[in-house]
Amino acid sequence: MNSPLATQPLSQAADLDSFWMPFTANRQFKARPRMLQSAEGLYYTDMQGRQILDGTAGLWCCNAGHGRREIAEAVSRQISQMDFAPTFQMGHPLPFELAERLAEIAPAGLNRVFFTNSGSESVDTALKIALAYHRARGEGTRRMFIGRELAYHGVGFGGISVGGIPNNRRAYTTLPHVDHLPHTLDVQNNAFTRGLPAQGAELADQLERLVTLHGAENIAAVIVEPMSGSAGVILPPVGYLQRLREITRKHGILLIFDEVITGFGRVGAPFASQRWGVTPDLMTVAKGLTNGAIPMGAVLLDGELQEALMQGPEGQIEFFHGYTYSGHPVAAAAALATLDIYAREGLLTRAAELETYWQEALHSLAGHPNVIDIRNTGLVGAVHLASRDNAPGSRGYEVFERSFWDGLMVRCTGDIIALSPPLTIEREQIDRLVDILGNALRQTA
Repeated sequence: MNSPLATQPLSQAADLDSFWMPFTANRQFKARPRMLQSAEGLYYTDMQGRQILDGTAGLWCCNAGHGRREIAEAVSRQISQMDFAPTFQMGHPLPFELAERLAEIAPAGLNRVFFTNSGSESVDTALKIALAYHRARGEGTRRMFIGRELAYHGVGFGGISVGGIPNNRRAYTTLPHVDHLPHTLDVQNNAFTRGLPAQGAELADQLERLVTLHGAENIAAVIVEPMSGSAGVILPPVGYLQRLREITRKHGILLIFDEVITGFGRVGAPFASQRWGVTPDLMTVAKGLTNGAIPMGAVLLDGELQEALMQGPEGQIEFFHGYTYSGHPVAAAAALATLDIYAREGLLTRAAELETYWQEALHSLAGHPNVIDIRNTGLVGAVHLASRDNAPGSRGYEVFERSFWDGLMVRCTGDIIALSPPLTIEREQIDRLVDILGNALRQTA
């Protein structure tokens, strides 16, 4: 399959050599590039003018769809008024307003906000807060973190250490004092479950084994994604998150939810913690915070954690951490405009309204060649394909590429096709998405 762009002079697309693309097989891509040039609503337009239905909300982030004029205008106004202002020993109104707005929609008690620029930075910040909190309370031996197999927590050294995707870790040095829970993916027992799988809550009890092994007095926090997105939409079994909360509370261990993907309406509530009735001590967000328009992230935390660090002299910096762009005025303006859209259009709960239709449409693909599992919740789903002998990931990539040239952008994680369309999607567009994907599955036997 040859890309039309591959035959065009580079001057029409820009020279492709200089940009080292992230998480990309660069030689493979540049041999047959897929280039996007504009976006509006639910569609991208590529360099040839073809419309591509966005089945991934960009990269799990454009929850309100593309080309939202309200966000563009808010960014334009702010960058004209004040392009940058420091938040080290200085302030400007927007991050304070944004923090208040976030606290209003967050789970009860998560009423303090530390701003970052990405999910990766949010994770590293949350880990640091956990360590600082325990030390401030006189429990400085709590230096250990528990992550989970197949978890993705960004690409900082903290994130890859608590994360559990092998390719993200094996080439690098990781932090000491980290252990991992088993993942919850069980295709053998839970294949083609509609919604959360019934089996597997007992996997949370492995945390008790790790507590016995390492000692509760040495464990600072457990960090998990309520739903593992980047690993291929791995859902929490019914009761699993509740059990983690019980065990962490019992042993004085902080619980961190990484909601970079699940936040801002993806699973049918503002945050997955609300949909599934479990409140963590800290929560990381990014992506949908600004609808993908401007990089921004945040850590939402229980006010008691911040208060523990406020016991020294008033003039003392309580937390030696931060980023030049924490609470950036233009990013904050984009986030406030995004929250306005979410509220006005009811997007933070719309996934719950469409969930049944989405579920039935997605599961209609169950009989297609090589499909061994389909998973869904809210407006997120995965089609899990059998791997080819000696070529894992090749079938998933082929479905991904065929879908693109047929007018649909999906995401492939190995042989798993992940789907997370904008929350503005309508039923007819769900039908189109499933039709294109089904055709790609049939052609990739």
